[in-house]
Amino acid sequence: MKEMKLHELSPAVGSAKKPFRVGRGPASGNGKTAGKGHKGQKARSGNVRPGFEGGQFPIYRQLPKRGFNNKWATNYVIVNVDALNAFEDGAVVDLETLMAKKIVRKELDGLKVLGGGELTKKLTVKASVFSATAKEKIEAAGGKTEVV
Repeated sequence: MKEMKLHELSPAVGSAKKPFRVGRGPASGNGKTAGKGHKGQKARSGNVRPGFEGGQFPIYRQLPKRGFNNKWATNYVIVNVDALNAFEDGAVVDLETLMAKKIVRKELDGLKVLGGGELTKKLTVKASVFSATAKEKIEAAGGKTEVV
C-alpha cells in the first residue's frame, strides 16, 4: 500500500472555490465598483449596524423592557399529590415513570411534588424536592419519600 504524503493532499474537484478578490481591476470580473454597484449606503466603506432602520425609531427601542429571566434558575417539573393516584398500590414513582404515564411532558431540572389534592395509594415517591404538605400526605397514606 502506497503511503500518502501531506503535499499530495488536495480537495475534491469543484469543492474549493477561489476567494472573491475585490478591487483588482476590470479583468477580475468585479473591478471598478468591486461588486457594490453605484453609490448608496451599501456601497460605502462603513456599513450599518444590526437593527438600524435608516434613522427610523427602531422596534427594539419602541417595545418595553419586560421582566427578568434568570438563566441559572432551577426549573422543576411540578406534580400535585392527587396526580399520583394514577399509579398502582406499592409502585415506585419517579420522573421516568411520570413521563411514561404522560403525567409530565418535559424533564427540566428535576421533579417537585406539591400537596394539592388527596392521595389514596401507598407509593414510594422519588423527587428532587417535596413540599411539607406533600411529604405529610404521602407518609399519611403509608408511602415513602426519597430525595434524589
